[in-house]
Amino acid sequence: MAKEATDKVTIDLFQHQRRPGRPRTNPLTRAEQMKLNKRRQLKRDKERGLRRIELKVEESVYEALNERAETCGLSRSQLIEKLLTEALATETDKDI
Repeated sequence: MAKEATDKVTIDLFQHQRRPGRPRTNPLTRAEQMKLNKRRQLKRDKERGLRRIELKVEESVYEALNERAETCGLSRSQLIEKLLTEALATETDKDI
């Protein structure tokens, strides 16, 4: 039986051929890489003085934040931080 280069039915004939694609450059698995990268990100954030806040909002609020952030040219996180800072500043002004 002749081996055709386009024949993908007889996979056993092609098992020793190198497959195209990006070669593996990191000895860690993808899950281990993600875990390590997340740990490094948290360390960088901590060094920059950033703290994590999580909150749940209605989908309509979420969509409104996304739209406003896009029009302002900010990330959603930056927009929320800006809104909270402004709200706290006006709150302080009212108290004085």
